[in-house]
Amino acid sequence: MPEERPTMPPVRLRTDAELARDALAAPLLARAVRLARWAEQGKPVASGGALPEGELREATELLELAGDEDGPLYAAQAWQLAVDTGLVEIEEPAGADDDSDSDGDGDGDSDGAGVDVDGEATAEDEFSAVATSGEELRLITEGGPRDVLDIWLDGFETVLADAAAPDLSDIAAQISESGELDLDAFDWNPEEEAEFLDGVLGNLYLLTALDEDAATAPVPLPALAASMIVPEDMDEPTDDILEEVSEAMVRLDDQFRLLAPTGLVDYQPVDEALIQEVDGEGRIQEPETAQELEDEDVSRYGMVRLTPLGVYAVRARMLEAGIDAPAVGDLADKGADILLDALPGHPEPAAQAEAERWLARRTPEEAARELLAAARGDDEDAPLRRLTCQQTLSLAGTEAEPALREVLDDRHLGGLARVWLAEHGVAGVPEPSEEMVFWLTVDTLAAQLASEGDSAELRDLVRGLVDQSGSFFDSAWRVDHPATADVLEAMGRLHPDKKAAKEARKAAFKARSRA
Repeated sequence: MPEERPTMPPVRLRTDAELARDALAAPLLARAVRLARWAEQGKPVASGGALPEGELREATELLELAGDEDGPLYAAQAWQLAVDTGLVEIEEPAGADDDSDSDGDGDGDSDGAGVDVDGEATAEDEFSAVATSGEELRLITEGGPRDVLDIWLDGFETVLADAAAPDLSDIAAQISESGELDLDAFDWNPEEEAEFLDGVLGNLYLLTALDEDAATAPVPLPALAASMIVPEDMDEPTDDILEEVSEAMVRLDDQFRLLAPTGLVDYQPVDEALIQEVDGEGRIQEPETAQELEDEDVSRYGMVRLTPLGVYAVRARMLEAGIDAPAVGDLADKGADILLDALPGHPEPAAQAEAERWLARRTPEEAARELLAAARGDDEDAPLRRLTCQQTLSLAGTEAEPALREVLDDRHLGGLARVWLAEHGVAGVPEPSEEMVFWLTVDTLAAQLASEGDSAELRDLVRGLVDQSGSFFDSAWRVDHPATADVLEAMGRLHPDKKAAKEARKAAFKARSRA
């Protein structure tokens, strides 16, 4: 059998136009676009595209970052993004790549420009290249929202790769006297680091999908790091686990600082006063007592939230990885059978939004007929389909009335049709038979069991039904519904009164014997 694809809850995405505006407003891309326009007439660069010192200083001033201590770094990052995304194209001089020993000293290298950690050329390159505006810059102004988003995604991917890479100073520290990188001494696994960062972004995405209201509030960095490290079955984290969480927080702090200018996340960094060096490693200073923790401002430990643009980006990566990551609206052009099967697995706000978009594609009468036809059946999933049908029809307009009247005598649908007509104040609706009332009751309870299991809400519903009708079980076991016995057994489990519970179990036994 083919391996089942992981499935995420659906998310509500902004329109492409709104997301494109967010992308263009993100600091890193906005700066990269300005630098690409600045380079329109051509700028000298080192081979590979790094800006020489003078041009980097000019770029920093253009971006109004000259007064910032990290201004040259930010300018270099924006320039690199422009190069990586094609907003800027590099024209290498003829012969630049033809001879690796271009300086003629026989050492197999060139004495031209290298690149320092700030992204600027370290010396004049005798094969000076020229940077000019690239084709992608035209798409920024003349293309559509999707073009802008594709460029932004390309840039985001390069920054994400940089975020998962080790610090350049750490690499330099591991280079041996021979000039080779000592990988054995370097504690870094690129695949593990990339997976860890993807997992963190996945957790933020899941939070957004499951609870849209909660997603508007930032997540404390300690909680996010702990969600990746502390085992689910561990009640009290050990000192070793807490140390791992602290190290992960320092790492995530650096990564989110790098990712925030892309517009992926809103991030409040860790208060640097809390970061201390322990054996050469950064650690977060933790409160020593529970009272200190209670008194501490949790925001000092870092707060992060996935932006709408970030939701779009993480979903795109999930789809590329083969994960089923639906968006609200994906079902709008699908049949009612697919809609009714999918909605029970959606969080409530997403389910309602999906149903509204599906209804908007059809007239109320057409939608009602399609939903009612899909709700029929005696299979195990049919009760939940009918409950979902009833919930979806509650959003339809009064123009759906003719379709509901058509099924008043239907064994499966007559009960829910009467509920809809009554809720919409329609006159002239015939009273249901006692048989139909009991059938609808069993069907509704079966749907609730399938949806929520033995929930507190179902317990209250069972208690209310029995309290309203003292002879409920005398009639319920005769209901010709495939789930009658299962529903009565559940009522025996859920009803708090021992006598009523015993009556429910006896009725369940009768129902099974009758079947």
